[in-house]
Amino acid sequence: MAFNSADIAAFKNVWVFCEQRQGVMMPTTFELISEGRKLANELGVELCGILLGDNVDGIAPELGKYGADKVYVYNSPLLKDYTTDGYTKVIVDAVEEIKPEILLFGASNIGRDLAPRCAARLHTGLCADCTHLDIDMPNYKGFLKEASTLPAERIDKLGTVMINKEPHAVDRDLKMTRPAFGGHLMASIICPRFRPAMATVRPGVMKKRECPKTAEIIHPAFNLSAEDIQTNVTETVKAAKKLVDLIGADFIVSVGRGISKDVEKGIELGQALADELGGVLGSSRACVDAGWITADHQVGQTGKTVHPKVYVALGISGAIQHKAGMQESECIIAVNKNENAPIFEVADYGIVGDLFKVVPELIESIRAAKAAK
Repeated sequence: MAFNSADIAAFKNVWVFCEQRQGVMMPTTFELISEGRKLANELGVELCGILLGDNVDGIAPELGKYGADKVYVYNSPLLKDYTTDGYTKVIVDAVEEIKPEILLFGASNIGRDLAPRCAARLHTGLCADCTHLDIDMPNYKGFLKEASTLPAERIDKLGTVMINKEPHAVDRDLKMTRPAFGGHLMASIICPRFRPAMATVRPGVMKKRECPKTAEIIHPAFNLSAEDIQTNVTETVKAAKKLVDLIGADFIVSVGRGISKDVEKGIELGQALADELGGVLGSSRACVDAGWITADHQVGQTGKTVHPKVYVALGISGAIQHKAGMQESECIIAVNKNENAPIFEVADYGIVGDLFKVVPELIESIRAAKAAK
């Protein structure tokens, strides 16, 4: 029987594309497996990883640690290096044969290249750069009540949508939430008519959660030849560019529009405080848009989502777009001249004052505490 993406009843289980590079699993994979476990539990189905590469059996069992029931492993010398053609053919053929109802990719360079190609061939929808996923309606409604400005009574009535002038219950649809209009809105998207429902998920958004299982490793038969691949990878060169590791940092000091009266000094103070804490420098979108700092420092819905042990916000008002990217930090310290700034709503400790006066005192206090040990 020919593959039919509209035959929704034929699809079952949650799949995660398990990205590896040179035999090392990417951290985003474990985040997605953890999130996939939650979705699979809500649907009452199995969670499966799909792993492509050359001799990658050794890393497949790692996925069981985070809740994978099965791992479909596709080994071939032709899959050693990532190519759009090769990976797309194997994944599309696998989906057409086994029919998962959900397929997740990390929003990495590879995921952003691979997922739309697969979605187009499978004739299904793709929601890109998601920051939240849900199946269970009570959970989804609870999320909306916390993260949106919709009236509670309107949220409580959610449950059906009109598809081709007919009501459609969304209780088993994947609710995919992502920033829209430059992060000023959060849009929830469903794919009610076709399967699998596909999404790319921003790295660092989902938390890794251990849920140890012994994953069943499966090696399906597949067809892939050199003629299927239109590109030839002759060499892989790693750039030596220094990047800001916001996602992996335990301490982040971010600067915002409050440094405007002396931008250079404000960034210098933020960096000095970050150095004393052994952390990295972040920023709000306002600083990036103004050209004061590069985009790899940005925290927020349209930047990076972070979960450090300590997050220090200097001169950041706390717009919802920024809070969405850092409010899960273990400890939040805010410094702002405006005592009514929204950032204080999520801060564990707040200092009302001029950051140009407060930060030097914080740095000296940290140095004194270190010297006293």
